[in-house]
Amino acid sequence: MSENQSRRSFLQNLGVGLGTTAAAFTVPSLVSIPEPKPKYEGKKLGIALVGLGSYAKNQLAVGLEQTPNCYLAGIVTGTPSKAEEWMKKYNIPKKNVYNYQTFDQIADNKDIDIVYVVLPNSMHPEFVIRAAKAGKHVMCEKPMANSVKECEDMIKACKDAGVQLGVGYRMHFEPFTKEIIRMSREKVFGEVKFINSNFGFTIGDPTQWRLKKAMAGGGPLMDVGVYCVQGARYVTGKEPLAVTAQFGPITDPSRFKDVEESLSWQFDFPDAVTVNGFTSYKTNIEQLYITYEKGFVQLSPAYSYGPIKGRTSKGELNLPIVHHQANMLEAIAREFLETKMFPSHISGEEGLKDMKYLTAIYEAAQTGKRIQLA
Repeated sequence: MSENQSRRSFLQNLGVGLGTTAAAFTVPSLVSIPEPKPKYEGKKLGIALVGLGSYAKNQLAVGLEQTPNCYLAGIVTGTPSKAEEWMKKYNIPKKNVYNYQTFDQIADNKDIDIVYVVLPNSMHPEFVIRAAKAGKHVMCEKPMANSVKECEDMIKACKDAGVQLGVGYRMHFEPFTKEIIRMSREKVFGEVKFINSNFGFTIGDPTQWRLKKAMAGGGPLMDVGVYCVQGARYVTGKEPLAVTAQFGPITDPSRFKDVEESLSWQFDFPDAVTVNGFTSYKTNIEQLYITYEKGFVQLSPAYSYGPIKGRTSKGELNLPIVHHQANMLEAIAREFLETKMFPSHISGEEGLKDMKYLTAIYEAAQTGKRIQLA
C-alpha cells in the first residue's frame, strides 16, 4: 500500500462512526442519556493481560468489565500474590494464569484470542514476539518499544506468524477526539494553520521504571509526549516534514539523572502548518489547541482519562463521556470479529511511525539541528 493510500485508509477508518452534527457546538445543558444497546449475543474474544501494573488494574481490567464482545480471559504476572488476587476478583481459572517463564504455554490455550502487553517499554518487544510465536494476536501499549529496530522486529514477527498487531491508541476511539478530526477533515473552520500540543505531569516515585532510560527509552517524551505527536498527526492527517527540538533545564538532578525532565519541539507539516509540542515530568499541563483559518478548537484535558473537555470558536463541545479503554477494546473486538483484522489506524506500522518521530525529536534536541523527516 502506498503512503497516500495508507493515509487515506487511516483517515477513513478513524472517521467511521463520527456521526456528529451542529449539535456538538451547543452549550452543555442536561447530560444526554444514551439509548441502551441491544444485548450482545455473539462470540466474545478472550484477552490476556501481560503485566498487572496500575494501567492494567485501573483501566484495562475495568474497561473489560464493560465490553460486550471481549472479556478478561487470562493474566500473566511475575507476582504470585497478584495472580491470586486477580483470579478471585475476575473469576479467572488457574489454567489461564501464567508467569513470565511459563508464558509460551499460552499457545495451547484456546480461551485466549488476544494478548495485551502492558509492561515497561523495554519489555514490549520480547513479549509481543513471544505472543506472536504462540499464535496469538497482540495488542501493545505505546510507545511500541525503545527503538525503531525493535518496532520493525515486532511487526515482522507478527506478519511471519500471521497474527494481528495493534497499538493501544485509545484516543482514536474517544468522541471529542473523533469530533476534532471530523472538523479538520471537513474544514469546518477552514484549513489547519497552527497546532499547540502539550502533555506533562509531576512524576512521583523517584525509583519507578519511567525514570530509568534502559526501561523507558527516555523520559516524558516517551511516556506522554507520544500523545502530542499523535495529536498533530491525526488532526492534520499528514506526516511531519522536519523537526527541531530543545531539552528543558534540569531542576532536579537527583531525579532526572537518566532521562529528560522536559522537552519542546517544533514540527513543520505540509501546507505550512507548524506544530509546537511540549512534554514534562515537572509541569502539569495538557491541551490540544488548533488554529484554523476561521476559528479554533481546544481540548483540555486532551489526552488523559479526563473527562475530556472541548470548546471551539462557536461554543463548547457537548459530547458523550466514555470509558476510553472499554470504548477502544469494544471497537477493536467488533472490527476483528467482522473482518479478522484490527483497525488499520492502530497498526504496528502506525506505532513504528511514531517511534521514528520520537527518535528524530531526541536527535534534534541532542544535536541542535533541524532533522529532515521527509
